[in-house]
Amino acid sequence: MSTRCVEDLNAALVEIFETRDDVELIGEDLLDPYGGAFNASKGLSERWPDRVLTTPISEASLFGIAAGMAIRGRRPILEIMFGDFLALGFDQIVNGISKFREMYDDQVSVPLVVRAPMGGRRGYGPTHSQSLEKLLIGVPNLTVVAASEFHDWGALLHAAVDSDDPVFFIESKIAYGKPARRPAGGYVDGWAVRETPGPFPAVRLSASGFADDQVTIVTYGPAAPIAMDAATEMLLEDEVFSEVLVLGRVHPLDLAPITDSLARTGALVTVEEGGVTGGFGAEIAAQVQSTSWSDLRHPVVRIGARDGIIPSAPGLEDEALPSVADVVGAVERLV
Repeated sequence: MSTRCVEDLNAALVEIFETRDDVELIGEDLLDPYGGAFNASKGLSERWPDRVLTTPISEASLFGIAAGMAIRGRRPILEIMFGDFLALGFDQIVNGISKFREMYDDQVSVPLVVRAPMGGRRGYGPTHSQSLEKLLIGVPNLTVVAASEFHDWGALLHAAVDSDDPVFFIESKIAYGKPARRPAGGYVDGWAVRETPGPFPAVRLSASGFADDQVTIVTYGPAAPIAMDAATEMLLEDEVFSEVLVLGRVHPLDLAPITDSLARTGALVTVEEGGVTGGFGAEIAAQVQSTSWSDLRHPVVRIGARDGIIPSAPGLEDEALPSVADVVGAVERLV
């Protein structure tokens, strides 16, 4: 039986602390028995009280402290309680953390990991339910990784800690309590699976065995199960075959698996939980238009959250965020 994603994350943190003495965990309310807002850090402060630093509520200070530790040779993991609060450290992210290595001619590095829970569907309201990773896409020298239930969370976190560059590790809040959907014998729920090489792989899923897919659906993080549920519904109800491409790294973007799939399908739908305006899908659409224009048989369709705040009430929250019906409707218009 698969373990829950948050358990995989916690196990990876324990492994990292057991095998490295240059890692500290910094954040708010990390001490046991609470162990962080989503229990990802549970048990760490009891075993390593000198390396788990619980702090006052001041994200700007947290980013400054973590950046200073990284420059001095440590490898801090900064846990932001809710990804929405990245905004409080944005000046240090954009004008410091992302620039130090180049400003000082590669004499320093900033091996900092920022863990940030993102996404809605838990009723937390307008300032605790956003997906703001699109604000990080395009900032030079940052790596933005998105963990979904189709990924090995432990492997992703180990790779993030090993990186010499700042890594923003986006965690899907809705996936924390769900079992990991990892390949068994090359399949997940009857869908053939391929993973791209590298430390932050993309997971490719195809019901046709990558032979007869009619549309490419590119997604990541908390939107991944929406895309998969839509693809499954279309397969069973309309016999429409899709390739679902769940990215593990959204910045810098590896376009190769997208263009490879698009060369076969000719149709592209992007699905993100963040706002669609100026988002992840817009960047992919722009790059695909530049590199794969001849393969496109249809306009690129972007699915994402409606512009506006995310309500707390479940029905209104569902209306604000992308749905299976949105994805199905988009694909029906294409094929």
